Amino acid sequence: MAEVTILQHYIFTEFILPFLLMFALVFAILEKTKILGEDKKQVDAILALVIGLIFVSAIYPKQVVNDLILFLTISIVVVLVFLMIYGFVASDKGEGLKVEKWMMWTFGILAGIGTIAATIWATGTSFFVIDMLFYQPWSNKLWTNVAFVVVVVVAMTLVLKSGTSS
Repeated sequence: MAEVTILQHYIFTEFILPFLLMFALVFAILEKTKILGEDKKQVDAILALVIGLIFVSAIYPKQVVNDLILFLTISIVVVLVFLMIYGFVASDKGEGLKVEKWMMWTFGILAGIGTIAATIWATGTSFFVIDMLFYQPWSNKLWTNVAFVVVVVVAMTLVLKSGTSS
Protein backbone atom coordinates (compact mmCIF):
# COMPACT_ATOMS: atom_id res chain seq x y z
CA MET A 1 0.00 0.00 0.00
CA ALA A 2 1.30 3.46 -0.87
CA GLU A 3 2.38 5.72 1.94
CA VAL A 4 0.42 8.93 2.44
CA THR A 5 2.62 12.00 2.58
CA ILE A 6 1.77 15.18 4.43
CA LEU A 7 0.78 16.82 1.15
CA GLN A 8 -1.81 14.08 0.56
CA HIS A 9 -3.24 14.08 4.08
CA TYR A 10 -6.94 14.84 4.47
CA ILE A 11 -6.36 17.88 6.72
CA PHE A 12 -3.96 19.39 4.23
CA THR A 13 -6.01 18.80 1.06
CA GLU A 14 -9.47 19.48 2.47
CA PHE A 15 -8.74 22.35 4.84
CA ILE A 16 -5.31 23.98 4.71
CA LEU A 17 -4.89 24.36 0.93
CA PRO A 18 -8.47 25.57 0.24
CA PHE A 19 -8.22 27.99 3.17
CA LEU A 20 -4.89 29.39 1.96
CA LEU A 21 -6.21 29.75 -1.58
CA MET A 22 -9.34 31.59 -0.54
CA PHE A 23 -7.51 33.73 2.05
CA ALA A 24 -4.89 34.79 -0.51
CA LEU A 25 -7.47 35.54 -3.19
CA VAL A 26 -9.76 37.58 -0.93
CA PHE A 27 -6.84 39.44 0.66
CA ALA A 28 -5.36 40.27 -2.75
CA ILE A 29 -8.71 41.51 -4.07
CA LEU A 30 -9.29 43.65 -0.98
CA GLU A 31 -5.79 45.12 -1.16
CA LYS A 32 -5.99 45.83 -4.88
CA THR A 33 -9.46 47.38 -4.90
CA LYS A 34 -9.03 49.22 -1.57
CA ILE A 35 -12.74 48.72 -0.81
CA LEU A 36 -12.19 49.17 2.92
CA GLY A 37 -9.82 52.13 2.49
CA GLU A 38 -6.11 52.87 2.18
CA ASP A 39 -3.60 51.23 4.56
CA LYS A 40 -6.16 48.85 6.09
CA LYS A 41 -4.11 45.64 5.84
CA GLN A 42 -5.21 44.38 9.26
CA VAL A 43 -8.91 44.80 8.42
CA ASP A 44 -8.36 43.19 4.99
CA ALA A 45 -6.54 40.28 6.65
CA ILE A 46 -9.27 39.75 9.26
CA LEU A 47 -11.99 39.82 6.61
CA ALA A 48 -10.01 37.43 4.37
CA LEU A 49 -9.48 35.14 7.38
CA VAL A 50 -13.20 35.03 8.17
CA ILE A 51 -14.16 34.42 4.53
CA GLY A 52 -11.50 31.71 4.24
CA LEU A 53 -12.76 29.95 7.39
CA ILE A 54 -16.39 30.14 6.24
CA PHE A 55 -15.32 28.80 2.85
CA VAL A 56 -13.54 25.80 4.36
CA SER A 57 -16.54 24.94 6.51
CA ALA A 58 -18.82 24.61 3.45
CA ILE A 59 -18.49 21.42 1.44
CA TYR A 60 -20.07 22.20 -1.93
CA PRO A 61 -18.23 25.47 -2.73
CA LYS A 62 -14.96 23.80 -1.78
CA GLN A 63 -15.66 20.94 -4.20
CA VAL A 64 -16.53 23.40 -6.97
CA VAL A 65 -13.28 25.33 -6.44
CA ASN A 66 -11.27 22.08 -6.31
CA ASP A 67 -12.80 20.96 -9.60
CA LEU A 68 -12.15 24.36 -11.21
CA ILE A 69 -8.53 24.36 -10.04
CA LEU A 70 -8.02 20.86 -11.45
CA PHE A 71 -9.57 21.98 -14.74
CA LEU A 72 -7.33 25.06 -14.76
CA THR A 73 -4.15 23.04 -14.24
CA ILE A 74 -5.06 20.55 -16.97
CA SER A 75 -5.98 23.39 -19.35
CA ILE A 76 -2.66 25.13 -18.70
CA VAL A 77 -0.75 21.93 -19.48
CA VAL A 78 -2.76 21.31 -22.67
CA VAL A 79 -2.17 24.89 -23.87
CA LEU A 80 1.54 24.58 -23.02
CA VAL A 81 1.82 21.36 -25.05
CA PHE A 82 0.05 22.99 -28.03
CA LEU A 83 2.25 26.09 -27.87
CA MET A 84 5.42 24.00 -27.66
CA ILE A 85 4.43 21.90 -30.68
CA TYR A 86 3.33 24.96 -32.67
CA GLY A 87 6.45 26.89 -31.61
CA PHE A 88 8.68 24.39 -33.39
CA VAL A 89 7.13 25.43 -36.70
CA ALA A 90 5.94 29.00 -36.28
CA SER A 91 9.11 30.50 -34.87
CA ASP A 92 10.67 33.14 -37.12
CA LYS A 93 13.61 33.80 -34.81
CA GLY A 94 17.11 33.33 -36.07
CA GLU A 95 18.41 32.22 -39.41
CA GLY A 96 17.79 29.10 -41.36
CA LEU A 97 14.61 27.72 -42.79
CA LYS A 98 11.96 30.34 -43.48
CA VAL A 99 8.53 28.83 -42.97
CA GLU A 100 5.80 29.91 -45.36
CA LYS A 101 2.49 31.24 -44.04
CA TRP A 102 0.50 28.26 -45.35
CA MET A 103 2.93 25.88 -43.65
CA MET A 104 2.43 27.63 -40.31
CA TRP A 105 -1.35 27.38 -40.69
CA THR A 106 -1.15 23.73 -41.73
CA PHE A 107 1.14 22.74 -38.89
CA GLY A 108 -0.89 24.85 -36.45
CA ILE A 109 -4.05 22.95 -37.40
CA LEU A 110 -2.20 19.63 -37.20
CA ALA A 111 -0.77 20.60 -33.80
CA GLY A 112 -4.27 21.48 -32.60
CA ILE A 113 -5.71 18.18 -33.82
CA GLY A 114 -2.79 16.30 -32.28
CA THR A 115 -3.22 18.10 -28.95
CA ILE A 116 -6.95 17.34 -28.89
CA ALA A 117 -6.30 13.69 -29.77
CA ALA A 118 -3.59 13.42 -27.09
CA THR A 119 -5.88 14.98 -24.50
CA ILE A 120 -8.69 12.56 -25.37
CA TRP A 121 -6.25 9.67 -25.15
CA ALA A 122 -4.71 10.87 -21.86
CA THR A 123 -8.09 11.28 -20.18
CA GLY A 124 -9.15 7.77 -21.14
CA THR A 125 -12.25 8.87 -23.03
CA SER A 126 -10.96 7.71 -26.39
CA PHE A 127 -13.19 4.63 -26.53
CA PHE A 128 -16.26 6.71 -25.72
CA VAL A 129 -15.40 9.27 -28.42
CA ILE A 130 -14.65 6.59 -31.01
CA ASP A 131 -17.90 4.78 -30.20
CA MET A 132 -19.86 8.02 -30.29
CA LEU A 133 -18.43 9.17 -33.64
CA PHE A 134 -18.06 5.93 -35.59
CA TYR A 135 -20.38 3.23 -34.22
CA GLN A 136 -23.72 5.02 -34.14
CA PRO A 137 -26.58 4.54 -36.59
CA TRP A 138 -26.11 8.10 -37.86
CA SER A 139 -22.29 8.12 -38.08
CA ASN A 140 -22.12 6.80 -41.67
CA LYS A 141 -24.26 9.69 -42.92
CA LEU A 142 -22.32 12.20 -40.83
CA TRP A 143 -18.92 11.24 -42.23
CA THR A 144 -20.26 11.09 -45.78
CA ASN A 145 -21.53 14.66 -45.41
CA VAL A 146 -18.31 15.83 -43.77
CA ALA A 147 -16.26 14.36 -46.63
CA PHE A 148 -18.57 15.99 -49.17
CA VAL A 149 -18.26 19.41 -47.50
CA VAL A 150 -14.46 19.11 -47.33
CA VAL A 151 -14.27 18.23 -51.04
CA VAL A 152 -16.52 21.17 -51.95
CA VAL A 153 -14.51 23.61 -49.80
CA VAL A 154 -11.21 22.43 -51.27
CA ALA A 155 -12.58 22.63 -54.83
CA MET A 156 -14.00 26.13 -54.29
CA THR A 157 -10.75 27.28 -52.70
CA LEU A 158 -8.75 26.00 -55.67
CA VAL A 159 -11.15 27.58 -58.19
CA LEU A 160 -11.20 30.93 -56.42
CA LYS A 161 -7.42 30.99 -56.02
CA SER A 162 -6.83 30.13 -59.66
CA GLY A 163 -9.39 32.74 -60.75
CA THR A 164 -7.71 35.57 -58.81
CA SER A 165 -4.17 34.80 -59.95
CA SER A 166 -4.86 35.14 -63.70
